[in-house]
Amino acid sequence: MLGEFEYLLITGAARLGEEAYGAAIRRGIEDATRHRCSIGALYTSLDRLQTKGLVKTWMGEATALRGGHAKRMVQVTAKGVQAATCFYRAVTRVSRDVSWDTQ
Repeated sequence: MLGEFEYLLITGAARLGEEAYGAAIRRGIEDATRHRCSIGALYTSLDRLQTKGLVKTWMGEATALRGGHAKRMVQVTAKGVQAATCFYRAVTRVSRDVSWDTQ
C-alpha cells in the first residue's frame, strides 16, 4: 500500500503528464496541501517509487531558463497507476459514511 506522500507524488506526476518533473510536482503538492514540500523528501520518495517500479525517471534537456540545469522528468508506470488507484479506493471506502462535523 502506498503512503500518503507517495500517493501525492504519483497523482501530481499523473496530473502533469509529459510536463511532470520534480519542481512542478513539488509546486502541485504544496498548492494542494498548503504545506511546504521538502525537495529532498520529494527526490528520496521518487527514488523509492522508481525502485518499486511505480514511476520511471530520466534527466531531460538542460535549458538556459534553468541556468543550464536539466529537469528530472517523471512518468507514472502502469504499476504506479494501479497502486494509486488501490490507495484512492481504500481511502474512499474507509471514509464512506464518516462525519467530520466537530460540533
